[in-house]
Amino acid sequence: MEQTASRDHAKPVSLKQIKIQDSFWNYYINLVRDVVVPYQWDAINDQVEGAERSGAVRNFKIAAGLEKGDFYGFVFQDTDVAKWLEAVAYLLETKPDTGLEQIADEMIDIIEKAQQPDGYLNTFYTIKEPGKKWTNLTECHELYTAGHMIEAGVAYYKATGKKKLLEIVCRIADDIAVVFGDGPGQIAGYDGHQEIELALVKLYEATGDRKYLELSSYFIDKRGQQPSFFEAEADRRGRTSHWSNNKIHIEADYFQAHLPVREQETAVGHAVRVVYMLAGMADVARETGDESLLEACRRLWDNIASKQMYITGGIGSMAQGEAFSFDYDLPNDTVYSETCASIGLIFFAHRMLQLEPNSRYADVMERALYNTVIAGMSRDGRHFFYVNPLEVTPDVCEGRNKNFNHVKPVRQEWFGCACCPPNIARLLASLGEYLYSTKGNTIYSHLYIGGEMELSLGDTKIKLHQQSNMPWAGSARFEVTLGEPAVFTLALRIPDWSSNAAVLINGEAFSLANQIVDGYARIEREWKSGDVVELALDMPILRVRSHPLVKQNAGKVALQRGPLVYCLEEADNGKQLQQLLLPQDAKLEETFEQHLIGGIQVIKAQALKLQFEDWGTQLYRTNTDAALEQTDVTFIPYYAWANRGKGEMAVWVKERL
Repeated sequence: MEQTASRDHAKPVSLKQIKIQDSFWNYYINLVRDVVVPYQWDAINDQVEGAERSGAVRNFKIAAGLEKGDFYGFVFQDTDVAKWLEAVAYLLETKPDTGLEQIADEMIDIIEKAQQPDGYLNTFYTIKEPGKKWTNLTECHELYTAGHMIEAGVAYYKATGKKKLLEIVCRIADDIAVVFGDGPGQIAGYDGHQEIELALVKLYEATGDRKYLELSSYFIDKRGQQPSFFEAEADRRGRTSHWSNNKIHIEADYFQAHLPVREQETAVGHAVRVVYMLAGMADVARETGDESLLEACRRLWDNIASKQMYITGGIGSMAQGEAFSFDYDLPNDTVYSETCASIGLIFFAHRMLQLEPNSRYADVMERALYNTVIAGMSRDGRHFFYVNPLEVTPDVCEGRNKNFNHVKPVRQEWFGCACCPPNIARLLASLGEYLYSTKGNTIYSHLYIGGEMELSLGDTKIKLHQQSNMPWAGSARFEVTLGEPAVFTLALRIPDWSSNAAVLINGEAFSLANQIVDGYARIEREWKSGDVVELALDMPILRVRSHPLVKQNAGKVALQRGPLVYCLEEADNGKQLQQLLLPQDAKLEETFEQHLIGGIQVIKAQALKLQFEDWGTQLYRTNTDAALEQTDVTFIPYYAWANRGKGEMAVWVKERL
């Protein structure tokens, strides 16, 4: 690891400095606070009737000696508690809540009792297999589980100033530093599921202890080295598998362990693991100035964003292994597109924005956030998608063809493997962290979400009050409050969905000629208190087509307006959506439906529908003479689908030239 860090990077404006006041996003943030976090607490305490059992909290109580019983759930079940605590921390950071804090403190007391004297913390191995810890890193997520608890400990300390959980996770990390390394008696390896890497950098930032940064770098550098750590570990274990009675078969690329990370050219394997790994790599590159690691991040970013990402910001096209498949393979009906993968993509994008502020990262961050992430949760905050399809026929995904069984036409109450719901909660609870960053005397505005932000640039205290009409209209307004006039730059992102932007300063036009750098309109001037900046972005309805190598979308078109991707749903358009054709010259009109799914902008058009009523019983015919009948169609934002019962859905529709 290079020892000289490059400090020429941007820094996010912290959650404590942001207060979101936004007509669109406040609904979701309040939902997380008032419904999602309490609901998930009930779920991990097995108190939601009809939902899959969790066992997560009880496992900790058993490991702490407070209850008798057997371990229940997946080997990584502890992470549901950790992510719940992390979400709670972000809520407490933005608004005090003594009742919620007390519940969290009591849970932390239980966690402390469950921790072993050497710092080890994992209820599966404490309760069920105490003699086998650190023997199956390939499959059993010990470092991944530790990473999520470390993230929770750092977040809770930042929010409350309380050190108990931070001290717990420092002991976890200290134990890991003893166990892992190239010294005598140490394990020269790494986890099958990345997460510890980014968590350790957070711990380094919170404590200043460089040991944690070096440990993160160690895990990154070890991955993919030969001979294979996973193969050697399997041999030591007799090649047993945690998941079945069969002998283990290791596919190195599933774990991104087929090559050293700096040599990897394409995103392969389990999608969540890829983006968690890349987030950790970006963190280490930022803190150490490691250019080779940064270049690997850029290369893999380009592969994902230009060849393996859905229009919704979803990633991971293959159910087998919840994984990337190959470039331009983006099926809509058998897609996986796990909610956690899009959240991980946001983590990666946000870190790349700090390394090199460029709108291409923020554009993808926005795409994943407005589409896949909030589509992963119902409007009631109690039902969730694990898989996010772009085409659904209920009879097919609930039928006998098991290739479709992972796709659900309605959101589920809970999951045995419940990684996605608490991941949504912690992301939305921390949303303020993704809005702004600073670099030198420049303030970058990445997402147009209304609210107040306060910060200091040098000795200058600045308050920005943003009003945003997005995602329904392309306008945002910033009012500047200063103690005294100051020179700085306000950099406003020009999104990829807008081809024309205009800026007014105190009502007068500001020329953007030569002022847009890396997708940001840079406004450098001496600012005075009361100055107002108005940003106007064209927000047309866009007809989007796929790269010709995406075979599944050949001859099809999708609609997007602003950051929102749209879809057809059976509730508006009837069954057999595959019979619809959208003429290339069809007039597209948006209208706001105040009482539909919380208030949404819909797109209406006149399409054509194939009529097959007279076809008969023949499977194939040569004289089809299929009639085309005009029909009105309605598109709704993709995030809003499946809130009106079970039915068909499609993002891509055939185009009539």
